[in-house]
Amino acid sequence: MTQSINESKKSVPPVLTVSENNSKPCPLYRKCGGCQLQNMSYPRQLQWKQANVERLLGKFQRVEPIIGMEHPYHYRNKVQAAFASDRNKQIISGIYQPSTHKIVPVDSCLIEDETADRIIVTIRRLMKSFKIEPYDEVSRRGLLRHVLVRRGFSTGEVMVVLVTASPILPDKNNFIRALREAHPEITTVVQNVNSRYTSVVLGVAEKVLYGPGFIEDKLCGYTFRISAKSFYQINPVQTELLYGKAMEYAALTGEETVIDAYCGIGTIGLTVSGYAKNVIGVEVNQDAVRDAIVNARRNGIKNVYFYTADAGEFMSDMAKEGETADVVFMDPPRAGSDEKFLASLVKLSPKKVVYISCNPETQERDLLYLTSHGYHTERIQPVDMFPHTNHVEVIIMMTYCGDKRE
Repeated sequence: MTQSINESKKSVPPVLTVSENNSKPCPLYRKCGGCQLQNMSYPRQLQWKQANVERLLGKFQRVEPIIGMEHPYHYRNKVQAAFASDRNKQIISGIYQPSTHKIVPVDSCLIEDETADRIIVTIRRLMKSFKIEPYDEVSRRGLLRHVLVRRGFSTGEVMVVLVTASPILPDKNNFIRALREAHPEITTVVQNVNSRYTSVVLGVAEKVLYGPGFIEDKLCGYTFRISAKSFYQINPVQTELLYGKAMEYAALTGEETVIDAYCGIGTIGLTVSGYAKNVIGVEVNQDAVRDAIVNARRNGIKNVYFYTADAGEFMSDMAKEGETADVVFMDPPRAGSDEKFLASLVKLSPKKVVYISCNPETQERDLLYLTSHGYHTERIQPVDMFPHTNHVEVIIMMTYCGDKRE
Protein backbone atom coordinates (compact mmCIF):
# COMPACT_ATOMS: atom_id res chain seq x y z
CA MET A 1 0.00 0.00 0.00
CA THR A 2 2.79 2.43 0.93
CA GLN A 3 4.61 1.87 -2.33
CA SER A 4 1.54 2.57 -4.46
CA ILE A 5 0.81 5.74 -2.48
CA ASN A 6 4.31 7.04 -2.93
CA GLU A 7 4.29 6.24 -6.64
CA SER A 8 0.93 7.88 -7.25
CA LYS A 9 1.64 11.11 -5.39
CA LYS A 10 5.06 12.30 -4.26
CA SER A 11 3.64 14.52 -1.50
CA VAL A 12 2.57 11.48 0.53
CA PRO A 13 5.10 11.04 3.36
CA PRO A 14 7.26 7.94 2.84
CA VAL A 15 7.27 5.21 5.47
CA LEU A 16 10.32 5.90 7.61
CA THR A 17 12.76 3.36 8.89
CA VAL A 18 13.26 3.08 12.64
CA SER A 19 16.70 4.72 12.46
CA GLU A 20 15.36 7.66 10.42
CA ASN A 21 12.51 8.14 12.82
CA ASN A 22 14.23 7.36 16.14
CA SER A 23 11.22 5.24 17.04
CA LYS A 24 11.04 1.91 18.88
CA PRO A 25 8.17 -0.17 17.51
CA CYS A 26 6.58 -3.16 19.22
CA PRO A 27 8.85 -6.27 19.12
CA LEU A 28 6.06 -8.10 17.23
CA TYR A 29 5.75 -5.28 14.69
CA ARG A 30 7.04 -7.18 11.66
CA LYS A 31 5.43 -10.56 12.48
CA CYS A 32 2.01 -9.33 13.54
CA GLY A 33 1.21 -6.83 10.81
CA GLY A 34 -1.59 -5.27 12.84
CA CYS A 35 0.16 -1.93 13.44
CA GLN A 36 1.60 -1.06 10.06
CA LEU A 37 2.86 2.40 11.04
CA GLN A 38 4.65 1.74 14.32
CA ASN A 39 7.96 2.56 12.67
CA MET A 40 6.80 6.20 12.57
CA SER A 41 6.46 8.70 15.37
CA TYR A 42 2.81 9.51 16.05
CA PRO A 43 2.99 13.04 14.53
CA ARG A 44 4.51 11.49 11.40
CA GLN A 45 1.70 8.92 11.25
CA LEU A 46 -0.83 11.75 11.24
CA GLN A 47 1.02 13.49 8.40
CA TRP A 48 1.01 10.26 6.40
CA LYS A 49 -2.72 9.72 6.91
CA GLN A 50 -3.53 13.34 6.12
CA ALA A 51 -1.64 13.12 2.83
CA ASN A 52 -3.33 9.83 1.94
CA VAL A 53 -6.81 11.27 2.50
CA GLU A 54 -5.88 14.35 0.48
CA ARG A 55 -4.68 12.12 -2.37
CA LEU A 56 -7.94 10.20 -2.46
CA LEU A 57 -10.54 12.82 -1.56
CA GLY A 58 -8.88 16.21 -2.11
CA LYS A 59 -10.44 16.48 -5.57
CA PHE A 60 -13.87 16.80 -3.97
CA GLN A 61 -13.10 19.50 -1.39
CA ARG A 62 -10.31 20.81 0.85
CA VAL A 63 -9.44 18.26 3.53
CA GLU A 64 -9.47 19.57 7.10
CA PRO A 65 -6.46 18.82 9.35
CA ILE A 66 -6.72 15.32 10.83
CA ILE A 67 -7.88 14.99 14.45
CA GLY A 68 -5.32 12.89 16.30
CA MET A 69 -5.49 11.11 19.65
CA GLU A 70 -3.95 12.59 22.80
CA HIS A 71 -2.93 9.18 24.22
CA PRO A 72 -2.73 6.80 21.23
CA TYR A 73 -2.15 3.54 23.13
CA HIS A 74 -4.33 0.73 24.57
CA TYR A 75 -7.44 2.20 22.93
CA ARG A 76 -9.01 -1.01 21.61
CA ASN A 77 -11.94 -1.93 23.87
CA LYS A 78 -12.51 -5.15 21.90
CA VAL A 79 -9.73 -7.74 21.88
CA GLN A 80 -9.84 -11.03 20.03
CA ALA A 81 -7.40 -13.94 20.26
CA ALA A 82 -7.14 -17.23 18.40
CA PHE A 83 -5.92 -20.36 20.21
CA ALA A 84 -3.78 -23.26 19.01
CA SER A 85 -0.93 -25.59 20.01
CA ASP A 86 2.62 -24.97 18.88
CA ARG A 87 5.16 -27.58 17.76
CA ASN A 88 5.98 -28.35 21.39
CA LYS A 89 2.30 -28.98 22.19
CA GLN A 90 2.18 -25.79 24.25
CA ILE A 91 -1.00 -23.70 24.10
CA ILE A 92 -0.52 -20.35 22.39
CA SER A 93 -2.88 -17.45 21.80
CA GLY A 94 -2.63 -14.38 19.65
CA ILE A 95 -3.55 -13.08 16.22
CA TYR A 96 -3.24 -14.50 12.75
CA GLN A 97 -0.29 -13.35 10.70
CA PRO A 98 -1.57 -11.39 7.65
CA SER A 99 -3.00 -13.60 4.89
CA THR A 100 -2.32 -16.78 6.89
CA HIS A 101 -3.78 -18.84 9.70
CA LYS A 102 -0.43 -18.92 11.48
CA ILE A 103 -0.86 -17.53 14.99
CA VAL A 104 1.59 -14.91 16.26
CA PRO A 105 1.70 -15.41 20.06
CA VAL A 106 0.71 -12.23 21.90
CA ASP A 107 0.67 -11.62 25.65
CA SER A 108 0.32 -7.85 25.52
CA CYS A 109 -0.27 -5.33 22.78
CA LEU A 110 0.37 -1.58 22.67
CA ILE A 111 -3.05 -0.80 21.20
CA GLU A 112 -5.21 -3.36 23.00
CA ASP A 113 -6.98 -2.91 26.32
CA GLU A 114 -4.57 -4.09 29.01
CA THR A 115 -7.26 -5.75 31.13
CA ALA A 116 -8.41 -7.77 28.14
CA ASP A 117 -4.88 -8.92 27.39
CA ARG A 118 -4.38 -10.11 30.96
CA ILE A 119 -7.67 -12.04 30.90
CA ILE A 120 -6.66 -13.86 27.71
CA VAL A 121 -3.32 -14.86 29.25
CA THR A 122 -5.17 -16.21 32.32
CA ILE A 123 -7.55 -18.24 30.15
CA ARG A 124 -4.59 -19.78 28.37
CA ARG A 125 -3.07 -20.75 31.73
CA LEU A 126 -6.34 -22.20 33.05
CA MET A 127 -6.86 -24.34 29.96
CA LYS A 128 -4.07 -26.67 30.98
CA SER A 129 -5.44 -27.06 34.53
CA PHE A 130 -8.94 -27.83 33.23
CA LYS A 131 -7.71 -30.00 30.34
CA ILE A 132 -9.32 -27.77 27.71
CA GLU A 133 -7.68 -28.33 24.34
CA PRO A 134 -7.35 -25.60 21.73
CA TYR A 135 -9.12 -26.25 18.45
CA ASP A 136 -7.04 -27.58 15.56
CA GLU A 137 -8.26 -26.41 12.16
CA VAL A 138 -6.61 -29.28 10.29
CA SER A 139 -7.76 -32.23 12.40
CA ARG A 140 -10.89 -30.36 13.53
CA ARG A 141 -10.29 -31.61 17.04
CA GLY A 142 -10.11 -29.67 20.27
CA LEU A 143 -12.52 -27.21 21.87
CA LEU A 144 -11.50 -23.56 22.30
CA ARG A 145 -11.20 -21.63 19.04
CA HIS A 146 -11.18 -17.99 20.05
CA VAL A 147 -11.65 -15.67 23.01
CA LEU A 148 -13.23 -12.25 22.60
CA VAL A 149 -13.06 -9.70 25.42
CA ARG A 150 -15.01 -6.42 25.43
CA ARG A 151 -14.60 -3.76 28.11
CA GLY A 152 -16.77 -0.71 28.68
CA PHE A 153 -14.46 2.29 28.59
CA SER A 154 -16.60 4.37 30.95
CA THR A 155 -18.24 1.63 33.03
CA GLY A 156 -15.35 -0.82 33.33
CA GLU A 157 -17.75 -3.72 32.71
CA VAL A 158 -16.06 -6.71 31.06
CA MET A 159 -17.52 -9.39 28.80
CA VAL A 160 -15.63 -12.58 28.00
CA VAL A 161 -16.80 -14.65 25.02
CA LEU A 162 -15.48 -18.21 24.76
CA VAL A 163 -15.84 -19.44 21.18
CA THR A 164 -15.93 -23.23 21.22
CA ALA A 165 -16.25 -25.90 18.55
CA SER A 166 -18.70 -27.87 20.69
CA PRO A 167 -21.51 -26.82 23.04
CA ILE A 168 -20.00 -29.03 25.77
CA LEU A 169 -17.62 -27.10 28.02
CA PRO A 170 -16.36 -29.55 30.70
CA ASP A 171 -16.37 -28.34 34.31
CA LYS A 172 -17.55 -24.95 33.11
CA ASN A 173 -18.74 -23.71 36.51
CA ASN A 174 -15.37 -24.29 38.16
CA PHE A 175 -13.59 -22.83 35.12
CA ILE A 176 -15.67 -19.63 35.29
CA ARG A 177 -15.17 -19.47 39.06
CA ALA A 178 -11.39 -19.72 38.67
CA LEU A 179 -11.41 -17.10 35.92
CA ARG A 180 -13.45 -14.67 38.02
CA GLU A 181 -11.26 -15.23 41.06
CA ALA A 182 -8.31 -14.11 38.96
CA HIS A 183 -10.30 -11.27 37.36
CA PRO A 184 -13.21 -10.07 39.54
CA GLU A 185 -13.74 -7.22 37.07
CA ILE A 186 -15.43 -9.68 34.69
CA THR A 187 -19.17 -8.99 34.74
CA THR A 188 -20.40 -11.55 32.22
CA VAL A 189 -19.19 -14.67 30.40
CA VAL A 190 -20.79 -15.98 27.21
CA GLN A 191 -20.14 -19.22 25.33
CA ASN A 192 -20.46 -18.93 21.57
CA VAL A 193 -20.58 -22.20 19.63
CA ASN A 194 -18.98 -22.28 16.18
CA SER A 195 -18.69 -25.82 14.80
CA ARG A 196 -18.40 -24.76 11.17
CA TYR A 197 -15.30 -25.06 9.02
CA THR A 198 -14.93 -21.33 8.54
CA SER A 199 -12.69 -18.35 9.17
CA VAL A 200 -15.64 -16.46 10.65
CA VAL A 201 -15.00 -16.12 14.39
CA LEU A 202 -18.47 -16.17 15.93
CA GLY A 203 -21.09 -18.85 15.42
CA VAL A 204 -24.86 -18.52 15.68
CA ALA A 205 -25.62 -20.31 18.98
CA GLU A 206 -24.84 -18.65 22.28
CA LYS A 207 -25.47 -19.29 25.95
CA VAL A 208 -24.75 -17.14 28.96
CA LEU A 209 -22.47 -18.79 31.52
CA TYR A 210 -22.30 -15.92 33.99
CA GLY A 211 -23.90 -12.50 34.39
CA PRO A 212 -26.45 -10.80 32.12
CA GLY A 213 -24.87 -11.76 28.78
CA PHE A 214 -24.05 -8.17 27.82
CA ILE A 215 -22.16 -5.14 29.08
CA GLU A 216 -23.04 -1.46 29.07
CA ASP A 217 -20.93 1.56 28.21
CA LYS A 218 -21.50 5.30 28.05
CA LEU A 219 -20.89 7.29 24.89
CA CYS A 220 -21.78 10.93 24.20
CA GLY A 221 -23.84 11.00 27.40
CA TYR A 222 -25.93 7.93 26.52
CA THR A 223 -25.82 4.38 27.88
CA PHE A 224 -25.43 1.56 25.38
CA ARG A 225 -25.99 -2.17 25.78
CA ILE A 226 -23.38 -4.23 23.94
CA SER A 227 -23.80 -7.94 23.23
CA ALA A 228 -21.23 -10.36 21.84
CA LYS A 229 -22.25 -9.93 18.19
CA SER A 230 -23.05 -6.22 18.24
CA PHE A 231 -20.90 -3.67 16.46
CA TYR A 232 -19.55 -0.98 18.77
CA GLN A 233 -16.78 1.47 17.97
CA ILE A 234 -13.48 0.11 19.30
CA ASN A 235 -12.07 3.52 20.27
CA PRO A 236 -14.68 5.37 22.36
CA VAL A 237 -12.44 8.37 23.05
CA GLN A 238 -12.09 9.19 19.36
CA THR A 239 -15.67 8.11 18.65
CA GLU A 240 -16.99 10.98 20.77
CA LEU A 241 -14.86 13.41 18.75
CA LEU A 242 -16.01 11.75 15.51
CA TYR A 243 -19.70 11.96 16.38
CA GLY A 244 -19.32 15.50 17.66
CA LYS A 245 -17.88 16.60 14.32
CA ALA A 246 -20.59 14.68 12.42
CA MET A 247 -23.24 16.49 14.48
CA GLU A 248 -21.59 19.81 13.76
CA TYR A 249 -21.69 19.09 10.02
CA ALA A 250 -25.35 18.03 10.12
CA ALA A 251 -26.32 21.30 11.88
CA LEU A 252 -29.67 19.91 13.03
CA THR A 253 -32.37 22.34 14.16
CA GLY A 254 -34.77 19.93 15.84
CA GLU A 255 -37.22 19.82 12.92
CA GLU A 256 -35.53 17.18 10.77
CA THR A 257 -36.34 13.57 9.96
CA VAL A 258 -33.01 11.73 10.13
CA ILE A 259 -32.07 8.27 8.85
CA ASP A 260 -29.24 6.39 10.52
CA ALA A 261 -28.27 3.83 7.87
CA TYR A 262 -26.15 0.86 9.00
CA CYS A 263 -27.23 1.91 12.51
CA GLY A 264 -25.79 -1.01 14.50
CA ILE A 265 -26.79 -0.72 18.15
CA GLY A 266 -27.98 2.84 17.56
CA THR A 267 -24.98 4.89 18.66
CA ILE A 268 -25.33 7.59 15.99
CA GLY A 269 -29.13 7.59 15.97
CA LEU A 270 -29.46 7.98 19.71
CA THR A 271 -26.71 10.60 19.82
CA VAL A 272 -28.54 12.82 17.30
CA SER A 273 -32.03 12.13 18.71
CA GLY A 274 -32.00 15.16 20.97
CA TYR A 275 -31.37 17.47 18.00
CA ALA A 276 -33.88 16.05 15.48
CA LYS A 277 -37.65 15.65 15.23
CA ASN A 278 -37.50 11.93 14.36
CA VAL A 279 -34.72 9.41 13.80
CA ILE A 280 -35.05 6.17 11.83
CA GLY A 281 -32.36 3.55 12.36
CA VAL A 282 -31.98 0.74 9.81
CA GLU A 283 -29.75 -2.32 10.23
CA VAL A 284 -29.69 -5.88 8.83
CA ASN A 285 -28.21 -7.40 11.99
CA GLN A 286 -31.17 -8.46 14.10
CA ASP A 287 -29.10 -8.79 17.29
CA ALA A 288 -27.86 -5.22 16.88
CA VAL A 289 -31.38 -3.90 16.30
CA ARG A 290 -32.55 -5.69 19.43
CA ASP A 291 -29.80 -3.93 21.38
CA ALA A 292 -30.67 -0.61 19.72
CA ILE A 293 -34.30 -0.84 20.84
CA VAL A 294 -33.19 -1.66 24.38
CA ASN A 295 -30.75 1.25 24.27
CA ALA A 296 -33.49 3.68 23.27
CA ARG A 297 -35.66 2.51 26.17
CA ARG A 298 -32.70 2.54 28.56
CA ASN A 299 -32.09 6.21 27.74
CA GLY A 300 -35.76 7.21 27.73
CA ILE A 301 -35.67 8.20 24.05
CA LYS A 302 -39.01 8.11 22.26
CA ASN A 303 -38.36 9.74 18.89
CA VAL A 304 -36.12 6.99 17.47
CA TYR A 305 -37.50 4.01 15.53
CA PHE A 306 -35.36 1.01 14.63
CA TYR A 307 -36.00 -1.45 11.81
CA THR A 308 -34.35 -4.71 10.79
CA ALA A 309 -33.98 -4.23 7.06
CA ASP A 310 -31.60 -3.50 4.22
CA ALA A 311 -31.05 0.26 4.38
CA GLY A 312 -31.08 0.69 0.59
CA GLU A 313 -34.35 -1.17 0.15
CA PHE A 314 -35.83 0.71 3.09
CA MET A 315 -35.00 4.10 1.53
CA SER A 316 -36.31 2.99 -1.88
CA ASP A 317 -39.60 2.01 -0.28
CA MET A 318 -39.75 5.38 1.48
CA ALA A 319 -39.25 7.16 -1.84
CA LYS A 320 -41.96 5.06 -3.52
CA GLU A 321 -44.38 5.99 -0.73
CA GLY A 322 -43.59 9.66 -1.21
CA GLU A 323 -41.80 9.93 2.13
CA THR A 324 -38.68 12.01 2.59
CA ALA A 325 -35.76 12.45 4.97
CA ASP A 326 -33.82 15.64 5.62
CA VAL A 327 -30.51 14.09 6.67
CA VAL A 328 -29.00 10.63 6.19
CA PHE A 329 -26.08 9.48 8.32
CA MET A 330 -24.30 6.53 6.75
CA ASP A 331 -21.47 4.54 8.29
CA PRO A 332 -20.98 1.47 6.07
CA PRO A 333 -18.42 -1.33 6.55
CA ARG A 334 -14.96 -1.14 4.94
CA ALA A 335 -16.33 -2.35 1.59
CA GLY A 336 -18.38 0.85 1.40
CA SER A 337 -21.88 1.04 -0.06
CA ASP A 338 -22.99 -0.77 -3.18
CA GLU A 339 -24.54 1.02 -6.14
CA LYS A 340 -27.99 -0.24 -5.17
CA PHE A 341 -27.76 1.57 -1.84
CA LEU A 342 -26.38 4.73 -3.42
CA ALA A 343 -29.13 4.71 -6.06
CA SER A 344 -31.75 4.45 -3.33
CA LEU A 345 -30.11 7.34 -1.50
CA VAL A 346 -30.27 9.48 -4.63
CA LYS A 347 -33.89 8.45 -5.15
CA LEU A 348 -34.77 9.59 -1.63
CA SER A 349 -32.68 12.77 -2.14
CA PRO A 350 -32.12 13.95 1.44
CA LYS A 351 -30.90 17.53 1.71
CA LYS A 352 -27.78 16.45 3.57
CA VAL A 353 -25.72 13.27 3.72
CA VAL A 354 -23.13 12.76 6.45
CA TYR A 355 -20.92 9.91 5.26
CA ILE A 356 -18.61 8.34 7.85
CA SER A 357 -16.13 5.82 6.47
CA CYS A 358 -13.25 3.73 7.79
CA ASN A 359 -11.94 3.27 4.23
CA PRO A 360 -11.31 6.43 2.16
CA GLU A 361 -10.63 4.28 -0.93
CA THR A 362 -14.17 2.92 -1.12
CA GLN A 363 -15.45 6.30 0.08
CA GLU A 364 -13.80 7.90 -2.95
CA ARG A 365 -15.61 5.46 -5.23
CA ASP A 366 -18.96 6.19 -3.57
CA LEU A 367 -18.40 9.95 -3.74
CA LEU A 368 -17.76 9.75 -7.48
CA TYR A 369 -21.23 8.23 -7.83
CA LEU A 370 -22.96 10.68 -5.51
CA THR A 371 -21.31 13.78 -6.98
CA SER A 372 -22.37 12.68 -10.45
CA HIS A 373 -25.95 12.36 -9.21
CA GLY A 374 -26.57 15.76 -7.69
CA TYR A 375 -24.56 15.88 -4.47
CA HIS A 376 -21.84 18.38 -3.63
CA THR A 377 -19.10 17.74 -1.06
CA GLU A 378 -19.00 20.55 1.51
CA ARG A 379 -16.63 19.33 4.25
CA ILE A 380 -14.04 16.56 4.68
CA GLN A 381 -12.68 15.70 8.13
CA PRO A 382 -10.24 12.83 8.82
CA VAL A 383 -10.15 11.42 12.36
CA ASP A 384 -7.47 9.04 13.62
CA MET A 385 -9.58 6.26 15.13
CA PHE A 386 -6.86 3.62 14.77
CA PRO A 387 -3.43 4.98 15.79
CA HIS A 388 -0.37 3.01 14.61
CA THR A 389 -2.37 1.34 11.82
CA ASN A 390 -2.80 2.55 8.25
CA HIS A 391 -6.56 2.94 8.77
CA VAL A 392 -8.24 6.32 9.06
CA GLU A 393 -11.83 7.43 9.58
CA VAL A 394 -13.24 10.22 7.40
CA ILE A 395 -16.40 12.28 7.83
CA ILE A 396 -17.86 13.90 4.72
CA MET A 397 -20.81 16.26 4.62
CA MET A 398 -22.69 16.52 1.31
CA THR A 399 -25.63 18.61 0.19
CA TYR A 400 -28.13 17.87 -2.56
CA CYS A 401 -28.01 20.36 -5.42
CA GLY A 402 -30.25 18.61 -7.96
CA ASP A 403 -29.85 15.76 -10.42
CA LYS A 404 -26.74 16.29 -12.58
CA ARG A 405 -27.15 13.23 -14.77
CA GLU A 406 -27.13 13.97 -18.49
